[in-house]
Amino acid sequence: MSASAAVDGIAIEHLSFAYRSRTGAEVRALDDVSLAVPAASFHALLGPSGCGKSTLLYCIGGFLPVTVGSVRTAQGMVAGPGPERGVVFQNFALFPWKTVRQNVLYGIGKRGTKGEEARQRAQHFIDLVHLTGFEESFPSQLSGGMQQRAALARTLAADPDILLMDEPFGALDAQTRRIMQEELLAIWRQTRKTVVFVTHDVAEAVYLADTISVMSARPGRIRQTIAAGFNRDSDPGIFKRPAFTELVEQIWEMVRAEVDQARGAYAA
Repeated sequence: MSASAAVDGIAIEHLSFAYRSRTGAEVRALDDVSLAVPAASFHALLGPSGCGKSTLLYCIGGFLPVTVGSVRTAQGMVAGPGPERGVVFQNFALFPWKTVRQNVLYGIGKRGTKGEEARQRAQHFIDLVHLTGFEESFPSQLSGGMQQRAALARTLAADPDILLMDEPFGALDAQTRRIMQEELLAIWRQTRKTVVFVTHDVAEAVYLADTISVMSARPGRIRQTIAAGFNRDSDPGIFKRPAFTELVEQIWEMVRAEVDQARGAYAA
């Protein structure tokens, strides 16, 4: 792809990234990563711990400098954070001194929207994530799942084209996690954001994503990108369907091979 070519979604070309350890040694986190994520699609990143999943996400977000290779969106080359890219973190990252409404209004304020229009927009996204009635609650008064809903509402309220999610449900209990997965799919169907979702949970990736990229042990490369292609309407039986469990096992075998390779490298 030429530097001037139009991008529909996210285009990553030959991206490498290295950082310095505490001892000053260079650690290569990503090596020659190329990946295309179509607009309005849901893409998951899987791989062993330390393979560079979050590093890749933060390069897309513009939080880490891209010096080797390139990351492009419809807005052009990524050289830093931008309003077309919103991030949802695992630790919620809410302002503890602000209420739910105030946190969501903060996201709207980044768009320059003010007054009654901003208030109505905030209420729309609070309703969308099913936090109606908790507008004046502080994060400390909410459960973990509710805090993550508030964080999602704040990010969506800024109306990014791209939603970057770094293990957003990793700290939740199993029941809340399943509910949040269903809610996220429902919101994605309504908003049709381009989503890149980092997770360690293979079944979660297969359930949520259109496509899944399995990353190698460090330095992270794209080992394989797989289409999931399931009808992901809320259906408690999907996790027991033979095709679903077979794909989960197939992908888990790839991840496990990379985990074993990483263990061998660390032991050497």
